[in-house]
Amino acid sequence: MPAKLRVTQVKSTISHIARNRATVRALGLKRIGQTVEVPDNDATRGMVRQVRFLVSVEEVSDGSSNRERSERAAARPSEVRGEAPASHRPEDGDASARHRSEDSEDSEEQS
Repeated sequence: MPAKLRVTQVKSTISHIARNRATVRALGLKRIGQTVEVPDNDATRGMVRQVRFLVSVEEVSDGSSNRERSERAAARPSEVRGEAPASHRPEDGDASARHRSEDSEDSEEQS
């Protein structure tokens, strides 16, 4: 079994019974989107099972958690990193020139 579980809260605990809210808090989660790594044992697996509709779970090997986290950060979408969205970036210089030439041909045909 992996050494840790990565648990992420994906739904709100509002309007759920106090027992579920307490279980989510005991896992160390305070808000939607927060992720914690908890030891992989029967107790924590039972807690996760009780609130499985509020959280998502990944199994993490013990030594690679920091390396995997940095790899995931590098693989994030460019929009999250602050770059322009893909729809606003030209794929290459030739593509924009190609589009411009097509537009000029269309305008010549209309004349």
